[in-house]
Amino acid sequence: MTAQITMKTHAENYLIERRRLGFGLRTPGYSVISFAHYIDGLNSQEPLTVEMMADWARQDQGNSGKPSTWARRLKNLRSFCRYLQQFEPRTEVPDDSIFGRIGQRLAPHIYSEQEIIDLLAAARNLGSFIPGLRGATYETLFGLIASTGLRVSEALHLLDTDVDLKWGMLTIRQTKFAKSRQVPMHPSTVDVLQQYRSQRNLHIEVSDETPFFVGTRGRHLGHALDSRQVHRVFIGLRDQLGWINRGAHNGPRIHDLRHTFIVRRVLLWQAQGLDVDQKMLALSTYVGHAMVTNTYWYLTGIPQLMAVAAEKFESFTQIPEVSHD
Repeated sequence: MTAQITMKTHAENYLIERRRLGFGLRTPGYSVISFAHYIDGLNSQEPLTVEMMADWARQDQGNSGKPSTWARRLKNLRSFCRYLQQFEPRTEVPDDSIFGRIGQRLAPHIYSEQEIIDLLAAARNLGSFIPGLRGATYETLFGLIASTGLRVSEALHLLDTDVDLKWGMLTIRQTKFAKSRQVPMHPSTVDVLQQYRSQRNLHIEVSDETPFFVGTRGRHLGHALDSRQVHRVFIGLRDQLGWINRGAHNGPRIHDLRHTFIVRRVLLWQAQGLDVDQKMLALSTYVGHAMVTNTYWYLTGIPQLMAVAAEKFESFTQIPEVSHD
C-alpha cells in the first residue's frame, strides 16, 4: 500500500520545480508552505476545496481582517493548485470571486527631465567625511537607475566586476526572477561611471567582492550601501526639492526612475515613428521583466502613454474588412 504523500512534500516538490524554471517565488513560497502545513494539520483525505483555502487565507499572520490581504494569499496558491491537479484532478483553483479582485497597480510618478537634473544636483551636494565621495555615490547611483531603468536592488547589488566600462556593459546577476542579463549603457553613462570609479578607488582597496557603490562613512566605507539608508537619503532629497506628486503612491519614489525610463523610451519610439510593438520585447528583456505583458501594462496604466494605446487602437479599427463573398 502506497503511503499518503503529505501536502508539505507536494509543496516542496512544486517549489523546487518552479525555481528550476527561474521563478524566485519568495513570498508565494511562504504562502504555499504555510498552506501545506495548514492542510496537513486538518488530516483530511478529501480533495482541496476553495472553502479550505478561504479558511486558511483568513488566518493571515497579522490578523488583518482585510479581504484584500486574503485575496493576495489566495492568489499565491493558484499555480500550486493547478500543479496539484495532476495528482488529484478534483482539486479546485481559487479565483477573484471569493474575496474580490486585488487592487490594480498604482500609477507611478513620471519624472520630468528637470526633476531628474535637480535630483542629481542635490545628491551631488550631500556632505561626507570624505569630501565629495558620498555626493558622487548617490548622484551616480540615481543617475544610473534613471539612464538604464535598473531596479534599486539591482544597482545596489552590482559588484565592481559586474561593471565593464571598456565595453559599456553591466552584468545583472540573479535578479528578481532568478535570471541574469546584460545591460548595455550609453557612452555618457559609461563616462560618469568611470569618473565615480576613479574617485572611489582613491579611498578603498578593490577586490573581486567589492561593491560598485560603496558606503562612505566610518566602518561602512567600502561596503555595500544599505537599501534602507539609500531610501532615507532619497526621501530627504525629495522633501528638500518639494516636488508635486503626480503618481498614486504617497510620493515620488526611487523606483519611479525605472518607470520613467520605460515611459520615455516608448514615447521616443513613437516620436520617431517606429513600430512600438516590434520594440516591446527588446525593452522587456532590457529591463528584466519576466513577461512582456508587464511592459505592455504601461500603455494602459500610465497617463502619458494612453495616447500611444489610443493610436494603436485607432489604427486597428481602420484595417479594412476582408470580403468573404
